Amino acid sequence: MLLQHAEPATGELTATKSDIPVYAWVVCALTIGLLLSDYMSRQVLNAVFPFIKSAWNLSDTKLGSLSSVVALMVGVLTFPLSVLADRWGRVKSIALMAALWSLATLGCAISTNYGEMLIARAFVGIGEAAYGSVGIALVLSIFPARLRATLTGTFMAGGAFGSVLGMAIGGAVGTHLGWRWSFGAMACLGIVLVVVYRCVVTEKRLAQLQPSSAAKKDDLGVRMSFRALVKGLFSTRSVVCAYVGSGIHLLVPAAVWAWMPSFLNRYYGMAPGKAAMSAAVFVLVTGLGMIVCGNLADRLNRKVAQRKWLTAIAYCLLCCVLLGTAFQLPAGPVQLVLIGCGMFFCAGATGPSGAMVANLTPPSIHASAFATLTLANNLLGLAPAAILTGIVADRIGLLGALQLVPLAPLLAAVAFAIGRRSYRRDLDCVNALREQAGH
Repeated sequence: MLLQHAEPATGELTATKSDIPVYAWVVCALTIGLLLSDYMSRQVLNAVFPFIKSAWNLSDTKLGSLSSVVALMVGVLTFPLSVLADRWGRVKSIALMAALWSLATLGCAISTNYGEMLIARAFVGIGEAAYGSVGIALVLSIFPARLRATLTGTFMAGGAFGSVLGMAIGGAVGTHLGWRWSFGAMACLGIVLVVVYRCVVTEKRLAQLQPSSAAKKDDLGVRMSFRALVKGLFSTRSVVCAYVGSGIHLLVPAAVWAWMPSFLNRYYGMAPGKAAMSAAVFVLVTGLGMIVCGNLADRLNRKVAQRKWLTAIAYCLLCCVLLGTAFQLPAGPVQLVLIGCGMFFCAGATGPSGAMVANLTPPSIHASAFATLTLANNLLGLAPAAILTGIVADRIGLLGALQLVPLAPLLAAVAFAIGRRSYRRDLDCVNALREQAGH
């Protein structure tokens, strides 16, 4: 029988739904809006893979590197840039990052060869590096702790919806106007959103939404030494398992999102534009799954702490079975349906793992904690997914490469299972330290 255990809410808002200000929802919507732009700029490349492959005669390995370099830069830079954002100001940092990835996407539009495109894509990654961690930390700071898994899942699902829009719009624009205009459209949208965000969201108004105790703890976090910061980020076995499990399980959506347009183009005979539009449906399913799975984790975990881990494990196993079966089947409707079902669960552990990280780290370092989570997500899953799949595809074919991808969630499930065993004990230790710090 699972032990009853309440989740921590120290330093977080405790308001009911009716007490949440409208401005908080506006900030949440705009922050997710920028996340949409983030992933539209990142994933528009996948929609125009066939065009670029034909124009520059690129191998699948080089195509994959154009996608993976973004996640690589995000993984390498997310932690230092997130720490700087905590000190410089989250709102200003968000606006600067969004402006950089938008301008870099414009650079992709005017690239004349693979090398120039690779550099421009690297700068897209630099701009996006800390956005996920800083953005979610900002959102969580103005909402009740009871909504953590839901908000984390919804925020991360914004990446899926942005990918849908980037692939669908990019494919349509590329078909009618050329692939360069696909990048140009994403860049213009990002610049407009930056201007709106900077005009509406301010540090002063955000501070009014946070309790005074949380504000004091944030000040403490800014003054925290690096040694104390690292200790807070890696203080328990379960939080490390949450980082690792989350990162590994995201290898699946990253690989499938990157290569689904090419898969449909090669094995179903779809034109590039139609393939991109069809692939966007699978990305949309992933986003819906992230929201539903995150909300379900919150509902099941109102009183029983360990169930977040069990739900994360269940999502990983379902993804493995469904996608593993799907890619063994011949091309046809049954295969597509099973792929869709697998994609619904492939990123389902995002919400639970994000909530675990928030519960197991002090509120004052949540931006740094989510930076660490983003680092794990990118280095273990998002960065290697596209290029590893491309390398394998050059040797055994794209279908053969995709047949190996569903093995990743099995490793993630093992990490989550290890974390679950020590979660209650680790949570008690973290709460004890918080109470000591409060006195």
